[in-house]
Amino acid sequence: MSETDFIARLRGIATDPAARGLFDDTAVLGDLVLTHDMIVEGVHFLPDERPQDVAWKLVAVNLSDLAAKGAVPLGVLLGYSLAGDDEWDAAFVAGLDTVLRRYGVPLLGGDTVGIPGGAPRSFGLTAIGRAPPAGAPSRSGVRPGDQIWVTGTIGNAGVGLAMRLGEIDANETCLAAYCRPQPQLTFGQALVPHVHAMMDVSDGLLIDAERMAAASGCEIILMVETVPLSAALLAVRPDVLDTRLAAATAGDDYQLLFAADPDAADSIREIAAGLNIAATPIGHAGVGEGITLIHKAQRIALPQRLGFTH
Repeated sequence: MSETDFIARLRGIATDPAARGLFDDTAVLGDLVLTHDMIVEGVHFLPDERPQDVAWKLVAVNLSDLAAKGAVPLGVLLGYSLAGDDEWDAAFVAGLDTVLRRYGVPLLGGDTVGIPGGAPRSFGLTAIGRAPPAGAPSRSGVRPGDQIWVTGTIGNAGVGLAMRLGEIDANETCLAAYCRPQPQLTFGQALVPHVHAMMDVSDGLLIDAERMAAASGCEIILMVETVPLSAALLAVRPDVLDTRLAAATAGDDYQLLFAADPDAADSIREIAAGLNIAATPIGHAGVGEGITLIHKAQRIALPQRLGFTH
């Protein structure tokens, strides 16, 4: 059973309004925003990953979900698998302390379990945040005519993974994007008054845009040539269509994907300039369904794989 099929079956159980029909990144219970993400060795991180980086990623991917709701983090609960390696566990705790201090988030509790020696490590984290006064934006609020935006650049983490695997020469920017993603908490909080819908880009820009379109009951048209790529990525990959599609399907970017009225563009750019974070319009929403890709004024076929799925 695929991830999509399994979640579809769960929808019959998750009937409380706080679950948002399981179409969103988070649950919203009153003024609390709740999210839970897991990471597994060999799936989300490499077996030789530094434990400090594993801890960072575990926290960052959950805080990124809060960022997409404009929420202020209140605390986290940790689920930890003990594999009998004291040195590794101690390094993980040190890394956890570093990332929680970096974002000012307290550890509130959690659970530990022992796993057999040699079994893949797996970790879970529940992050709790306070919703903004105007409410937490969902994936489902896109309106035909909205501009579609993305923060930062896309594809660095995918290239960083290739660098970690020794497939291409390494550079610091792409490796850092893969090992230590940066949740856009401040930007997310500032954007809330201006957006109709917002989510983070975790599994790939294309698959996440498709999810936003499905949740909103509309079509999202993306201009592939406008997807922002970093100088570090273009230093190791040519700026051609294949590179852009690879970046847009790679995942692990943890940037914000959002929809807003075109009249909000000046305000969005002002926020971006004040925070020294790029925000780029990459398309628009229309009447229809799914996603459509345009490259240099020509419609192109969707790639067979839109992003990462379990």
